[in-house]
Amino acid sequence: MQRVLIIGGCGRIGSNIAKDILAHTDAAVTITGRSPQQGLAVQQRLGSRVEFHPLDLGSPPELQAAVAQADLVVHSAGPFHYRDAQVLHTCIEQKVNYTDVSDERSFTRKALALHPEAEAAGVTAVINSGVFPGISNSMVRQGVEALDEATSIQLSYIVAGSGGAGVTVMRTTFIGLQHPFDAWLDGRWQSVKPYTARETLEFPAPYGRASVYWYDMPEAITLQQTFPVSSVITKFGVVPGFYNHATRAMAHWLPPRVLRHRQTVEFLAQVSHAMTDVTDRFSGTGVAMRCDIWGQQEGIDSHYVSTFAHDSAAIATGLGTGSIAELLLNGTLRCPGVHPVEQALSTDLFAAAMAARQLTIHQTLQRGTADSQQSETLGPR
Repeated sequence: MQRVLIIGGCGRIGSNIAKDILAHTDAAVTITGRSPQQGLAVQQRLGSRVEFHPLDLGSPPELQAAVAQADLVVHSAGPFHYRDAQVLHTCIEQKVNYTDVSDERSFTRKALALHPEAEAAGVTAVINSGVFPGISNSMVRQGVEALDEATSIQLSYIVAGSGGAGVTVMRTTFIGLQHPFDAWLDGRWQSVKPYTARETLEFPAPYGRASVYWYDMPEAITLQQTFPVSSVITKFGVVPGFYNHATRAMAHWLPPRVLRHRQTVEFLAQVSHAMTDVTDRFSGTGVAMRCDIWGQQEGIDSHYVSTFAHDSAAIATGLGTGSIAELLLNGTLRCPGVHPVEQALSTDLFAAAMAARQLTIHQTLQRGTADSQQSETLGPR
C-alpha cells in the first residue's frame, strides 16, 4: 500500500487534503503536527487509514526518518513566508515525490532553485498546488490554450471571511502587506504596493460584484516564466467588504517597521480570526476566482474569462492539492524536476480531475471590439 505523509496534516488545510486523498486513492495517510492531542483527534475523525506522527520540522533527523517511509510528501505547514525548502530537499535526497500548498514568492524561488537536483534524482515536485495558487494556475493554462495568442493575464480572488482555513490564512494576509513587490507589467518588472488599485469585478454567485486589490502571489512569477505575455496581474479581496478597508488601513497607516514585526502579524491575525468567527456565520467561508486573459483568436482581439467558486476555501484547497497527489500516486503525472502547477498539469488532466470532484470551471470567449463583439460560452468544464 502506498503511503502519503502530510506535513501539517492536523490543520484545516492539511486535513482537507487528507480527506481528498482518502476519497480518491487507496493510499494510507500519515498526518504530522506538534500536538499529539490535536493529531489524535484529527486521526479519529479521518478514519482507520490515517495515522498520526509527531514531527518537529526543526529536527532534520526526524524529518528524514518520516520522509523515508513515504511514497509522497505533501507539505501544508504554512505560513510559507517562514519556511525554507528543507522538506523538498529531503524528499529529493530520499527520492520521494512532493507537492505543497505554498503561496509565497520567496519560497517559490527557493523551491524552483532545486529543479536540477530533483530532475537528476527522478523526483517530481509540484509546488503551489491548492486553490489559489493551484486550480487558478490551471485555469490560466486552459485559457491560454483557448486563444491563438495570449498577451495579458489577470487573476482575481475573493475569500469570504476566514475561508474556513483558520488563523494561518490571516497570518499570510498580513505578511503579504509588508513590502512592495515586483509585477510583470508591459513587458518589464515594476514595483507595486499591496492593496492598491482597487477594482470591482463580477464574480460567480453568491458573490456578484466585489472589490479586489493588488496582492503578491507566486503566480506572478511562475506565469510570467511559463507564458510569453506582456503583463501578469494578481489581485485579492475579502467579503464582507469592510475587511478590505481594514486591511488597506493596516497596509498604509501602520509604520512599515511595525507591520513587519512578527508579534504585530500574530496580534492582527488573532484579532481578525476572532472577528471572522462572528462574521463567517452570515458571510460563509467560500472562495471565488476569476481569470481574465486578453489576446488574439483567428486574428481578432479576444477576451477570455473563466470563473470558479466553492463554498469553502479550505475544502477547495484540499481538492486542488488532493488531485495533484492522486495523479502523482497513480503515476499519471510524472515530470522530474520542480514545477508550478501550470507547467506540470495538462489541461486534459486538470479537466478530468475537476470533473471527478464535481467542480465546474465556467468559460466564455468574447471576440471583437465593443461595437462589434461576439460572445461564446466554452464551458462549463
